[in-house]
Amino acid sequence: MNRRSLLKGGLLTGLGLPFIGLNEVIAQPIFGAKKAKNIIMMVSDGMSIGTLNMADLYSNRIFGKGSKWLGLYRDNKAVRALMDTASANSMVTDSAAASSSWGGGIRVNNGSLNVRTNGEKPQPILQKFKEKGKKVGCVTTVPITHATPAGFCININNRGGQDVIAEMYLGLKFDVMMGGGHKYFGEKRAGGNLIPKYLTQGYNIAENRAEMLALNKSKPVLGLFAEDGLPYEVDRLHDPELIKSTPTLAEMTMKAIELMKDNKEGFALQVEGGKVDWAAHSNDVSGLIFDQLAFDEAVGKVIEFAEKDGETLVIITTDHGNSNPGLFNANETDKKFDSLQNFKHSNTWLLAQLNQSLSEEKIVDLIKENQGFVMKSADVKSLLVHFKDIVPGQLYNESNLPFYEYGKILSKYTDVQWAGMNHSGDYVELTMFGPGSENLKPFVKNYELHNFMLKAAEMPDAFLVKV
Repeated sequence: MNRRSLLKGGLLTGLGLPFIGLNEVIAQPIFGAKKAKNIIMMVSDGMSIGTLNMADLYSNRIFGKGSKWLGLYRDNKAVRALMDTASANSMVTDSAAASSSWGGGIRVNNGSLNVRTNGEKPQPILQKFKEKGKKVGCVTTVPITHATPAGFCININNRGGQDVIAEMYLGLKFDVMMGGGHKYFGEKRAGGNLIPKYLTQGYNIAENRAEMLALNKSKPVLGLFAEDGLPYEVDRLHDPELIKSTPTLAEMTMKAIELMKDNKEGFALQVEGGKVDWAAHSNDVSGLIFDQLAFDEAVGKVIEFAEKDGETLVIITTDHGNSNPGLFNANETDKKFDSLQNFKHSNTWLLAQLNQSLSEEKIVDLIKENQGFVMKSADVKSLLVHFKDIVPGQLYNESNLPFYEYGKILSKYTDVQWAGMNHSGDYVELTMFGPGSENLKPFVKNYELHNFMLKAAEMPDAFLVKV
């Protein structure tokens, strides 16, 4: 099988400039002109290149093998490009505008889902695929009503209307929708409980891992495994109840494939590692790396399926960078970074256990027990002071925890540092495997992926967006 050479010559690699001189790179078809019967788009939300890098470093050092994603590069199995991430009104996108670029094929303002400022509402891509007989679905580790899955499914002016999005999904009757966000469907929903309506409309409902694994193909599926986002992977791994009750992203992904793969017209599936973004927003190093590794596990399973299937185009990317974390040189860098294997809990979990009434000794003990290092007295005092400095209403910080200060403190113990707490305007990795990938250009704009997917699946020209 012919593979596309990712780089010719070590000089460009050494300079970190893989896309300079690409006229020297020979593009060879991977699967020829074969149609992509199935499309799986995998999104590690908010993944800066440093996140991808550190997850691979950790996997190599602790598990003795590299990440599945970068393994595609090492084994010369995939086609690689850079993608820009702008929205209609900013070089720095939010997840709603980013997903709309893929889902609707247009750029919209930040905060909008497939609605232009002039009111235009292009048909989202999963509606197009469903209309032509494919089974369709989304799985995510954040609410299924969140921006990234919603961008493939619906049109709404404000991404914040998740109660409304949950009701919009009902009418679409997509085949598989799984993730968190129970509070937007169930008894806690502001507009009333939607779950009885889903049952009346013929859905199977799964609310834990066992129920998910038992699902069959007889009905469309709604899986809701947490009130809001699913737990961080590092927290799930160290909580027997969560291990029992909460499916991994890889398990949700493979169940979705199982439920849809026998459809004669194929399927289209979006997979999101949504809490990678949340961890980046909160400068949470263990939340970040372990959720990226959980996403990578799903990548590995999907590639295994695609290799056997031969008719599946797999797209792996992110919607934007976030906080640009990285491993920086200092004393004992390797030892400090390797200490992440001692973390049992995320910063979010740990900080929720702390308050100013605890003694310094108790705080030191809690941190040692749950994150494996002994915090210095000066750092404990600094952390406690900053519990007073939190600005209420910060994004992904409803509990008003001192994420920024704790992230800075942890950098002394892990050598992982952060550039900020929000999205960046970086160009991002775009990786493809399977039929259609041979047509990937070295540099694409995010909205170009919409037509790319439609063409790979040989959808009618009438569905293509004219830009």
